[in-house]
Amino acid sequence: MPNIRPISDLRNNSNEISEFCRTSREPVFITKNGVGDMVVLSVDMYERQQAQLELYSKLAEAESEIAAGSGGVDFAEFVKKLRVEVNGKV
Repeated sequence: MPNIRPISDLRNNSNEISEFCRTSREPVFITKNGVGDMVVLSVDMYERQQAQLELYSKLAEAESEIAAGSGGVDFAEFVKKLRVEVNGKV
C-alpha cells in the first residue's frame, strides 16, 4: 500500500520520511492541497531505478538491431575479448 503524506509532513517530519524510504525501500508520495505533487525516494532506490532504465534501453536497442538483421557477435569471441580487457592477455 503506498505511503501518501501531505507536504507539511515533508517539512515537519523529514527525518521520519527519510528513514522510512531507506528502511522500507519504498517511495513516499507527497500531496499538495490533496493532489499528488512529488515522490520522495532513497538515493539507493533512485540509482537502482536509473540503472534498470539504462539496461532496458540497451536491451531495446539490441532487440531492434536483431530485428533489423544486424549480425551478432559470437559469444565465445565476445567472452575472450572481455577477459583480455579485464584481466590482460589470456
